[in-house]
Amino acid sequence: MLRAGIVGLPNVGKSTLFNALVANAKAHAANFPFCTIEPNVGVVAVPDERLNVLRQMSDSAQIVPARVEFVDIAGLVKGASQGEGLGNQFLSHIREVDAIVQVVRCFENDDIIHVAGSVDPARDIEIINLELGLSDLAQIERKIDRTRKMARTSKEAQIELSALEKLSVVLNEGKPARQASLTEEEAESIKGLGLLTGKPIIYAANVSEDDLATGNKYVEQVREIAAPEKAQVVIVSAQVESELVELPEAERAEFLVSLGVEEGGLKSLIRATYELLGLRTYFTTGPKETRAWTIKAGMFAPQAAGVIHTDFERGFIRAETVAYEDLVKVGSMNAAKEKGLVRSEGKEYLVQEGDVMLFRFNV
Repeated sequence: MLRAGIVGLPNVGKSTLFNALVANAKAHAANFPFCTIEPNVGVVAVPDERLNVLRQMSDSAQIVPARVEFVDIAGLVKGASQGEGLGNQFLSHIREVDAIVQVVRCFENDDIIHVAGSVDPARDIEIINLELGLSDLAQIERKIDRTRKMARTSKEAQIELSALEKLSVVLNEGKPARQASLTEEEAESIKGLGLLTGKPIIYAANVSEDDLATGNKYVEQVREIAAPEKAQVVIVSAQVESELVELPEAERAEFLVSLGVEEGGLKSLIRATYELLGLRTYFTTGPKETRAWTIKAGMFAPQAAGVIHTDFERGFIRAETVAYEDLVKVGSMNAAKEKGLVRSEGKEYLVQEGDVMLFRFNV
């Protein structure tokens, strides 16, 4: 399951957005800092219209979408890495996530206090990134002392020490760990540290309802900061997401269109995360269920099968595969077979986005 950690300063709309995204989550959204005093975890289904199409075609009893787990921690403040506020207590909860969503306040509202007294995305981003970097640096410095002793007799420890020393230099320069030039072996050696600044980042620019379609000057500031580090920027409105939750499913699309957008924040965030991490979706479908599976781009058929069960990968024989678009065009799996659209793919087949697959394997 894909996991994303949500971070940000207090009162940027972080917990409001989290509540809306997971609908039934119980994070407290209130107009004061540190209202979230325990890390909140919510699992949401990945919106994918293709599932319903395949379910109808296969007359499936149920659909099983891919899922994303969002982890929301207390708002960070300047000095969090030294114990200020409450957010630093929960940084460990997001060391295992795949990506970090940093919510940045890009709206003005005199009724919602900003902890720094004004709206300034560049300053806010700098504070959060600095605190994440200082947290990583403290972890690395502790690790260096232990690793240096082991490096006298261990080749593995020497590789790890080299990685840690490179990371120390980068972090001391105020840069994120992901900018360190590590060899493949070095990167693997420090994987278990779960460095916060080593993770891909998405900036969620939280705007008012009026700016959702077009953005504003604050969003442009966020984009300028994100561009050099090739980070994703998604415009969201926690206000709109809260309103969407209250609407019947049938009315949500109409409401979004009235605001000049085609999709809500959840779909935008998930799409950006998939793009950033290089993820793909393939499907299995039949009378029992239609299910979406998430894999990394570049996976071969046996590896994709292994996402379902390791036995599928070990005993892989072949994968009966048809592109989603081809299947929908002809209307049924039988028709796709008759027209030669269903292919028998072997171990060297690179799974494509939207493939509909049936795996054959030996137990």
